[in-house]
Amino acid sequence: MRQSILAISLLALSAPTHAADAPVVVKIPRLTMEAAQKMAHAAVVACRKQCIQIGVTVVDRSGDPMIVLRDTLAARLTLEASRQKAYTAVNFNATLSSMKGRFTDPFSVAKVEGLVFSAGGIPISAVGNIVGAIGVSGAPTGEQDEACAAEGLKAIELDLEMAEL
Repeated sequence: MRQSILAISLLALSAPTHAADAPVVVKIPRLTMEAAQKMAHAAVVACRKQCIQIGVTVVDRSGDPMIVLRDTLAARLTLEASRQKAYTAVNFNATLSSMKGRFTDPFSVAKVEGLVFSAGGIPISAVGNIVGAIGVSGAPTGEQDEACAAEGLKAIELDLEMAEL
């Protein structure tokens, strides 16, 4: 009996202690304000080339706005729509056009204020982590919104690929 208690004690002591091995602080990559600004401006320029006036929002990994731009003649509602698109893209970590038809059942997604399932939002990843999202609104179609958002993302694509922790 004494040997079995000793064996159990040794087994417990030799088991990995995950809590003790875990770091107390984690490194989380963040999108810089300069990168967000460059991306938003590139999206506006891409839409202007098509004579489209848009609103664009870049959010951080939490869905909080970092940069918000509205072109001169873009409707005021493009601001809120672009924010909601970016917010939805970062929270679902998915391009909004890829979610078309995904939530057709009224009970398939929680009714959370601020979510919008319309093309024009793209998540942003760096070093294997989601760091934010870009949302565009104001073009005649969601596909055009998303194409402009993609051009914005392309403006910092190389920087994202070269990013390190």
